[in-house]
Amino acid sequence: MRYQITGKQIDIGEALQTHVRTELGSMLDKYSQRPTDANVIFSKSAHEYVCETSIHLSTGLTASAKAHATEIYAAFEECVEKLDKQLRRYKRRLKDHHKDRQEPVELIGASSYILASEAESEANEPDSLQPIIVAEMETKIPSLTVGEAVMQMELAGAPVLVFRNEKKEGLNVVYRREDGNIGWIDP
Repeated sequence: MRYQITGKQIDIGEALQTHVRTELGSMLDKYSQRPTDANVIFSKSAHEYVCETSIHLSTGLTASAKAHATEIYAAFEECVEKLDKQLRRYKRRLKDHHKDRQEPVELIGASSYILASEAESEANEPDSLQPIIVAEMETKIPSLTVGEAVMQMELAGAPVLVFRNEKKEGLNVVYRREDGNIGWIDP
């Protein structure tokens, strides 16, 4: 498993990196023998440390958590507890959905854009109706079943997920509705 442990404008010592590898490794051994990589980012926000962790599994699923604490180790421990809870909650579902899957989830590349908000656009009266692109990134669209997509969206804590439907070969969207239910768009 690959670990990427970084700090945003703070130094991360070797002791913390060793602690992160040990704790994540032991937590993941309980739930999944197939993690591919883990990204852990530490930062400081005012007087609190922030730990953001994202774990990618070979099945294409991603579990992520974010935690705040006044000490850096406490922030990491809280983040690991959240990940542990997520993976424990979905352990049975992960096994049921992926026991028949012989190969990892196929990912296709796509472009992702960040557009300027309307408040920024109104201040500088635009010459055209084209939105102002703030950033352009590369993203991956997984090829999943609808059940796997819903599980992925819930594991990642995302409000929406775009995926390629394995059964129909088209792009689909699942999203969290205001009433708490899950919506599914199948064009």
